[in-house]
Amino acid sequence: MCCGELVSTHQTLNPLILAATDGSSDVHRTLLVPISVNTVLPRLSACKEPGTRSPSPNPDPGAPVIKRYNRRVSVCAEAFNPDEEEEDTEQRVVHPKTDEQRCRLQEACKDILLFKNLDQEQLSQVLDAMFERKVKPQEHVIDQGDDGDNFYVIERGLYDIIVAKDNQSRCVGRYDNHGSFGELALMYNTPRAATIVAVTEGALWGLDRVTFRRIILKNNAKKRKTYELFIESVPLLKSLEASERMKIVDVIGEKVYHDGERIISQGDKADCFYIVESGEVKILIKSKTKTSREANQEVEIARCHRGQYFGELALVTNKPRAASAYAVGEVKCLVMDVQAFERLLGPCMDIMKRNITHYEEQLVAMFGSSMDLLDPGN
Repeated sequence: MCCGELVSTHQTLNPLILAATDGSSDVHRTLLVPISVNTVLPRLSACKEPGTRSPSPNPDPGAPVIKRYNRRVSVCAEAFNPDEEEEDTEQRVVHPKTDEQRCRLQEACKDILLFKNLDQEQLSQVLDAMFERKVKPQEHVIDQGDDGDNFYVIERGLYDIIVAKDNQSRCVGRYDNHGSFGELALMYNTPRAATIVAVTEGALWGLDRVTFRRIILKNNAKKRKTYELFIESVPLLKSLEASERMKIVDVIGEKVYHDGERIISQGDKADCFYIVESGEVKILIKSKTKTSREANQEVEIARCHRGQYFGELALVTNKPRAASAYAVGEVKCLVMDVQAFERLLGPCMDIMKRNITHYEEQLVAMFGSSMDLLDPGN
């Protein structure tokens, strides 16, 4: 997880070696297969999202058996231009809820990045419009190839992500009691790119496409105006097409950290990727150096500034965070959760993987070995 400027070999250790979590990610998901740019990660450039159905008559023998439920009714993709929709003229959708339901809904939605930039009135309208859906094991929530009708937030339960390709169905990941899915088909008027199947009993909160597009898309249009130039300036993202960079804007959230606040912790599970929007972030790693062998103190190895990134290494390697990151003064970071990272940054994955060897060489130069990167929990 490194200071994402693809630092040259003469610069200080790139924080890519620090993979990290702040516990605020949308989703805590366990990948069931290794990350593969070509097979596991649905490319957003194709306007696809996890949540699809498997049309394969001869699925892969290792793929889970999928029960077929009623297919979604086709939904006409209505035109929507956020810049022209200044007034909300449509009747608002409201699903009555008990106080207990409202509390559960708020808890499930508190870390959803798509909701982070909504003002209080917008968030209240979204919560009013959401409805509860209980699911049973092997129930299909959404099916690959269907039109998108709802966006879903997970309250509880395990959900497999099944992608069908070349007459084979593969389980490419799993949502574990947290997260959200279904947004891309609603944003870009494309079919579902995967099938989501409940593994256990669970509960979801759905948001209809009309409310989603009226509120979330309008908010994203404002985000694009705010972040478009900044995202274009991030070195890592220069290899992406302009349309791909804009889709990143649609799923990122902004978080503010105060001086000395810990952003990620060494040894934690990784669930987010960070780009520094403003301020400075210092990267520290625990290592038994000559001067701190007994205390095993944290040693500063790098600093990240505007446009640099950190937190990616743990997401690339599926290992715990290799270092900790702290705010120096007030810091603003753009945050991308793990599923969006995998979905949208496939074209950048080779760049990030190539840096791992460089980071290990830097660790050897600083500490005499690369054990801290290979075994970040120590």
